Amino acid sequence: MKLPKNAVIAVADGEKLNLYRNSGDEHAPTLTALPDVDVDTSNMGSGGRHQSSSANPSDSQQDEDSFAAGIADILNKRVLDGKIDDLIIIAAPRTLGELRKHYHKSLEAKLVGEIAKDLTGHSISDIEKALGAA
Repeated sequence: MKLPKNAVIAVADGEKLNLYRNSGDEHAPTLTALPDVDVDTSNMGSGGRHQSSSANPSDSQQDEDSFAAGIADILNKRVLDGKIDDLIIIAAPRTLGELRKHYHKSLEAKLVGEIAKDLTGHSISDIEKALGAA
């Protein structure tokens, strides 16, 4: 996958978000970590309308869905504020599915690519390899 200069890469799962910027060029990307952001989980996401029950005994999935909705809110706001021109999202498959439900049309227009893989907690070189292989 070509990685435009200054593209933002969001690496996420249901509990963690890491943001990077490509400070290299399109053919030789160099990821630089961006400051951590606080994710607002008060948006219950699509999982919020499901109640815990014997069929769904854990609130952990609802928490992960809320976290994904919070990530989408952050990314949507940054796109709308003009802070992101090109965006790549790398997320655990279930998290990526939940994120997609909350994309603003402007974010969709800035989306260069998605990778359905959990790379949170991996090194920058692992993330660069995954981007190169995509």
